[in-house]
Amino acid sequence: MSESIYEQLEVPTVINATGTKTRISGSLIRDEAMEAMIEASKSFVRIEDLQSRASESIADVTGAEAGYVTSGASAGLMMAAAACLAGDDLEVMAQLPETHNIPDEILAPRTHRTGYDHAIRAAGATIVDVGSNDRHLGTGSRNIEPWEIEEAIADNTAAIFYLEKIYTDPPLEVVTEIAHAHDIPVIVDAAAEVPPVSNLEQFIDEGADLVVYSGGKAIRGPQTTGILAGRRDLIESVALQHLDMHAAKDVWLPSGLIDTETLSGVPKQGIGRSLKVGKEELAGLIKALELFVEEDHDALEAEWLDRSKQIASELATKPGLATHTTESDKTAIAPEVVVSVDESTAGITTVDLVRGLRKEDPRVFVGADSLDAREFTINPMCLTDDEAAYVVERICSYL
Repeated sequence: MSESIYEQLEVPTVINATGTKTRISGSLIRDEAMEAMIEASKSFVRIEDLQSRASESIADVTGAEAGYVTSGASAGLMMAAAACLAGDDLEVMAQLPETHNIPDEILAPRTHRTGYDHAIRAAGATIVDVGSNDRHLGTGSRNIEPWEIEEAIADNTAAIFYLEKIYTDPPLEVVTEIAHAHDIPVIVDAAAEVPPVSNLEQFIDEGADLVVYSGGKAIRGPQTTGILAGRRDLIESVALQHLDMHAAKDVWLPSGLIDTETLSGVPKQGIGRSLKVGKEELAGLIKALELFVEEDHDALEAEWLDRSKQIASELATKPGLATHTTESDKTAIAPEVVVSVDESTAGITTVDLVRGLRKEDPRVFVGADSLDAREFTINPMCLTDDEAAYVVERICSYL
């Protein structure tokens, strides 16, 4: 039996029991998407033409006016911010991330802030926090009221940022109504919010002007892709700031994504130039998105639930462990097994158990968001039944 590429490179592989995390390479790309990438590698193509075709596919499945493929969801956030800052102004495009003399503030409810919003600041925007953390006081107060968003809108406001999660408020449609009354666009970070497939349309239906999804998580396209869906004018601004525009004006013949009638000339290389997407990634994402929409998601969720219940029942019989299974929701699209560790009975701390698993070869990654509560999680999305059995075996070996 021949060695795998990782064996040849002497790099340990991972048994992924924590879900589609970028740091452990996201998800496994669909075979058909990989085949499309290999086929795409055999010919030259104008990237703009391929992006235009991708735009049509994204628009079809999201109901947006247009779409665009970025080099990951984080790049999508950066390009969305750049579009809201520059619009169709070529001079502003050329100066970003410098933002003197232009509106450069993007409002964000305080509890929507994450480390990922660094991408928005990378475009040159200044994020302005709105609201508080009052809900956690237990007094019945909410973190942010709609009036606080409206009062925060000022002459220097370029956009509003919204993180789509089960715990975020106010409702998106309330935020978009306020924003649009002031002619302000709303950017939605929905990187991990599919499935369900309906979420591809939901946020556009609720008024979002730009929505960002990951192409390398549940969609199972190339890990280096993201999806932007939204208003045609903003997607055009993304294209102008992302594509290689080195061309003589007289022979510059842009595709349907770009309307030359509104432009005074050919743009300079934009802020997105370092975030290029290759023809292979574009072809792979188009194919993966097509297959994702056609997939039987009810059957997939049933499979995940069965696997979770099997894992939970097996671990619950072990001394020092207790388990329960969560429902899928906006923060975890698959039902997860929550494993609670009675450290005195188990004979090991939760941290040492999780650290030990990660040091193995192959490495075993379980979810580690609640170590302080002496808990870890097992997500069934990226496991086969055999791998799930292996994860149970390895956990038990530490008890």
